[in-house]
Amino acid sequence: MEKKSRNIPEAKPEFTERMKNLLGKDYAEYLEILKEQPVRSIRCNELKISPKDLKSRLEQKRWKIKQPWKENPEVMIVEGKYEEGNKVNEEHSYNLTETKSKVSNLKNLIELDPGELGRALEHLLGYYYIQELASMLPIIALSPKQNELVLDLCSSPGSKTTQVASKMQNTGTIIANEVSLGRIKILAANLERCGVTNTIVTKKEGASLCNKFKKMDIQFDKILVDAPCSGEGTLRSTHKTYAMWNIKTVKALPRIQTNLFESALEILKPNGTLIYSTCTHSPEENEGVLDYILKKYKGKIKVEKIQLPIKPRPGITAWQNKEYQEEVKLSCRVYPQDNNTEGFFLVKIRRIK
Repeated sequence: MEKKSRNIPEAKPEFTERMKNLLGKDYAEYLEILKEQPVRSIRCNELKISPKDLKSRLEQKRWKIKQPWKENPEVMIVEGKYEEGNKVNEEHSYNLTETKSKVSNLKNLIELDPGELGRALEHLLGYYYIQELASMLPIIALSPKQNELVLDLCSSPGSKTTQVASKMQNTGTIIANEVSLGRIKILAANLERCGVTNTIVTKKEGASLCNKFKKMDIQFDKILVDAPCSGEGTLRSTHKTYAMWNIKTVKALPRIQTNLFESALEILKPNGTLIYSTCTHSPEENEGVLDYILKKYKGKIKVEKIQLPIKPRPGITAWQNKEYQEEVKLSCRVYPQDNNTEGFFLVKIRRIK
């Protein structure tokens, strides 16, 4: 099945200039990947089914399934489906003892029908969650364990919350916070569909919630701050981002992001882990925020190297006449052209005092 190039909106001149400055000679390659259809990626919900069983079920639909990350078999890409008439041998149906699927012999791969991924019974039953590959990285980096106390500070629509619950096997406790009632309804629906039972949903502005926990002397083993951002990394899947992008938003958001980051650190246990992530390339919202936090919490926190199943680029140490601390290099920049994903940024912080 050939990759199809798409027409994309024209980016605003200021955004184009910023990306050229960030990427240099790689800008042309970045521009080309934006024209390609994003991969169809899903995450197996291990609260309900194993990756092996899910893969077998989906192959019965004539879907071609790829598991791109060896250490994370729950991550799958649906590369397309085989045309009607390429029947799977009935003997293979749900026979998990076979070592080689007869599906691999089928040919004539075509695209899934529009909406087919979301309409599938396995999706409705919560066997898998439709989630972009880069979006799965923060929880892989956070590595939540069973029986821990975890805070997902900006949790809707629930992709990462359900991923945490799956990693924890519904043990321990997750606090999933969201400030918008409309988005809470979406979050609650996804938690229910995925069979999540260890999560408490709260509705409060993130920093205020952290301050409340601080007064109650509640500390968390793991915290995810997937902060609201300008969304520059979502251009492949959300073309409206081209029109919505605004430099004023880029300049205004770091105040909110810093406040969330700082408030969350105050309730992180000693030796606890915090992941700060965004789906933007903007240094002001990424390394700039991290640089401020490192200066304020000098000697109290440490940036840790992240092991990821992709190849990220290191954080940058200079942007528009501003110099950032050397430690920001340990953060991860995920660009679409490097791994065929959306764009993302993440950094792992450990509380040492």
